[in-house]
Parts: sequence; C-alpha cells; structure tokens
Amino acid sequence: MTSASTFPSADGLWTGLRLAPGAAPGTTPDADTEAAIAVAEGTVRWVGARSALPAEFAGLPPHDGRGALVTPGLVDCHTHLVYGGQRANEFAMRLAGASYEEVAEAGGGIVSSVRATREADEDALFAQAAPRLEQLLADGVCAIEIKSGYGLALEHERKQLRVARRLGEAYGVTVRTTFLGAHALPPEYAGRSGDYIDLVCNEMLPALAAEGLVDAVDVFCERIAFTLAETEQVFQAAKALGLPVKLHAEQLSDMGGAALAARYGALSCDHIEHLSAEGIEAMRQSGTVAVLLPGAYYTLRDTHLPPIEALRTAGVPMAVSTDHNPGTSPALSLLLMMNMACTLFRLTVPEALAGVTLHAARALGLQKTHGAIAEGMPANFVLWNLRDAAELAYWFGQRPVRSVVRQGRIAVGATR
Repeated sequence: MTSASTFPSADGLWTGLRLAPGAAPGTTPDADTEAAIAVAEGTVRWVGARSALPAEFAGLPPHDGRGALVTPGLVDCHTHLVYGGQRANEFAMRLAGASYEEVAEAGGGIVSSVRATREADEDALFAQAAPRLEQLLADGVCAIEIKSGYGLALEHERKQLRVARRLGEAYGVTVRTTFLGAHALPPEYAGRSGDYIDLVCNEMLPALAAEGLVDAVDVFCERIAFTLAETEQVFQAAKALGLPVKLHAEQLSDMGGAALAARYGALSCDHIEHLSAEGIEAMRQSGTVAVLLPGAYYTLRDTHLPPIEALRTAGVPMAVSTDHNPGTSPALSLLLMMNMACTLFRLTVPEALAGVTLHAARALGLQKTHGAIAEGMPANFVLWNLRDAAELAYWFGQRPVRSVVRQGRIAVGATR
C-alpha cells in the first residue's frame, strides 16, 4: 500500500481533456472541445474550454491529458466494506433455492458476518477491508460511504467505524461513516428487539457520536429486521444528536419506511424495489435521494424492479452504488454497477453517470465537495482511456482509468 501522503500534488494546468456531459456544471464544452482544469492548493480554480483559459492560469505547471475523457471522481454512496469473513456458502444456498429469509433463519445472513466481525480485531478488519477498497479505488472512486452494522455491540461497532476512518486516512479517500447499529437483532437480544433498540439509541449511538465516529445514521427497516416504530425511535435519537439519517427502505416489502425517512429529511432511501407512490412523493418533497443497488438485485435474483419511471417522472434524484457487502452484493466495481443499472433498471447513460457522481455525492451530503468539477471544489476527477461517456457503462470487466486525482493529489497515473 502506498501512503496517501506520498501521492504527488495535482496542482497545475490539466489540458488535452474532453469533458464528459454534466461533468462540470455551467460549462459549455462538448466532448469534442479541448478542455482544461486549473488546480491550485488541491482545489479546482477554473474549468472550461482550453481556448477560454484565463491568462492567470496559463503558466501553471502542465499536465497533459492526451485526449482523455474526464469525469468527476466517482462516489460509492452505500457500502458495508468493513466486516470479518465472507459468505460464499450462502450464495450456494440461494442457488439451491433458499430465499433471503430462509438463509437468515438458518443462522446465515447478517448474523454470520456479526460472528466473524466480532472475532476479528481492528487490525485484522483493516487488513481484510483494504484490498476491497483498493479494487473500488481502481475504478475511479474518490469518495465512499462505509457503514457499521456487523458488530451490533458498542465495542464492535466502534471497531468497524474506527477502521473506516483509518482507511480514509491511509488511502487519501473521502470516507463518510454511517452508524447502522440497527442492522439486525444480535443473538443475545433474540426476542427483545425493543431492548436492543433502546441500547442503540441510548448508549451506542451517543457514545460513538461523541467519539466523532458517526457522520450519518441508518436503519434496516424490513420485516426481517426492524419495524417502522423502531426505525423512528432511532431517527429521533439521531435528530437529537444533530446527525442526518438514511434508510434501507422497501427492499423486500413496502413498510412505509421511505415516507418516514423523508419526514426526517433523510439524505437517501436505499434499495427501494417496493417503493410506493406515496413514498416517491414524500422523497420528492424532502429532496431525498433514491439509491439504486443493482448488485443486490442481481445477486438475490430479484424480479421486482424499482419504480424507475415513476422516480424519473417525479424528479427524484437517483444514485447508483455497489452496496458492497458479503452476503447480497459482493461487488467491487462501481463501473459494473453502472452497467447493471442501465441493463437491469433501464437507466440512461447520463442518469447512470450522474448516479455515481452528482447524486451519489448528494446522498452522502457531499454535494459541495464531490460529484462535479467546479471552481472552488476540491480536485477530485478521473481521466479515462475512453472516447465516449457511454463506454463507462458499456464495458464490463475493463479498467479504463488513466489517472485519478483524489483530494488534490494524483493517486493514479502521474501525467507531468
């Protein structure tokens, strides 16, 4: 692993670029017009057509993009990246006909990852998560959310969140941590979900928030997880601490979770295969992002599509993420998720690209720093060995990254 502090500075004038559509809001160059990006002190100072470059930036140290397509750095806005072990055996169970619920009832599912996570110390969890993160970063990811939820006890949730923070520091990538203590009921609280939610709200969340380990709070609101009333209890605790909320909503059934989350101004509702018209309208009014997770849909061989056209008609922003987790979406490529979002969910290419940049950043509350190439924003952008933006979603299995500028540093492919 290369320390992030050793990455060379991206300061200078980046030329020979072709802006992907929507990459730099407010600029006019199309993909056939040479564009330039001026970076100073790790911040974008100017972006636009090379022919319109202000004289003040002409003397900056040069970086030659050699005709590369450029997009904002990608944002993976829903992952469970830090956990112990893996669950390939459950994949085999599902192939043999077991349902998601049957796997959980057999002692698999989330609780099996809880056992492995509790058994691993912080260094072991870091060592397991680091190669996964490296795979995602190789696809041009510049910001990522990492949830807890495989500890389900204060010491182990803390362990997960501490590892998430360490990963961000070690790799020079923006990490947003989400506390997902209400992910599943731990074995020691079997039949006592109310007591466990009290623990989550009154002990775990306040302690972890006080330690600066929590950027947002999530709940798995579903018939095999937590009820609407229990979800609201967690949301109230988050609100009291000034923390934004998110929700695993309407994945297996319509629980009404999206409308509840919207009432609390949720950053996002994720999965949403069974989202109702009422939920869509509530999300539209609150500005909540719909996060599509085609990897889980694919892995579970689901057939109930998210209401894409209704979301599109309502103007609800749609993000796309890997949902990387050991049980239902062991995905390590956000580009592959773009392809799946287009092929399985029928997103257009511009929608898919916005889904892993602009809208994904909004789903994390990072829209002021990520998801676009704009004056005053930190330099987070990717140069691709591609001619057309459609190729980002078209190819799968290819790694077309040429250079990655992350947090103002050249993390991949120095071009001077």
